Amino acid sequence: MIIAIDGPAASGKGTIAQRLAVRYGLPHLDTGLLYRATAAALMGAGRDLYDERAAIAAARGLGLTEFDETMLRRREMGEAASVVAAMPGVREALLEAQRAFAARPAGAVLDGRDIGTVVCPRADVKIFVTASASARAQRRALELAQRGERADYGAILADIEKRDARDSARSAAPLRAAEDAVRLDTTHLSIEEAVAEAQRIVEAARVRA
Repeated sequence: MIIAIDGPAASGKGTIAQRLAVRYGLPHLDTGLLYRATAAALMGAGRDLYDERAAIAAARGLGLTEFDETMLRRREMGEAASVVAAMPGVREALLEAQRAFAARPAGAVLDGRDIGTVVCPRADVKIFVTASASARAQRRALELAQRGERADYGAILADIEKRDARDSARSAAPLRAAEDAVRLDTTHLSIEEAVAEAQRIVEAARVRA
């Protein structure tokens, strides 16, 4: 069973994906970390984030588990990842690795921006998780504050709106819901409620299958 979960930043898709992976005993891949790691590799080498040739080389050199998640989850890395993720060559370089992960015998849970539309268009379950920009900014601010990082709500909201615009407007795999995806709006849901609703979506798909 392949479960594809897409959605914008801070919508809750990552936590939902992790919980579903545990529930169904499936491996989980947060594909956003691949783009964050690509950006981090560029920055660590002192390269320009907009240097597509260097970004492609960095993407090709990645493994799927060699990540310092604490560093990659920082707010500035999210913005940097959005820059390299808009590059068609970077997305192409990472595509086969993501598909190989999804092709494991038992299946997998993948979350990102283009799982249901590009990476796994034939996924058994497709969920598009969304929430209002203000709700997502509040969640991200709380997450940063809990990690002891500076949490400026206004700046975070501006970053989220900028990333939404860039992710939706890019030519390569823009952020959008697959036609057969089930939309899950988490604006007014707790994480437990959102996970429960996602599980109901998965179970309904299993019954139909």
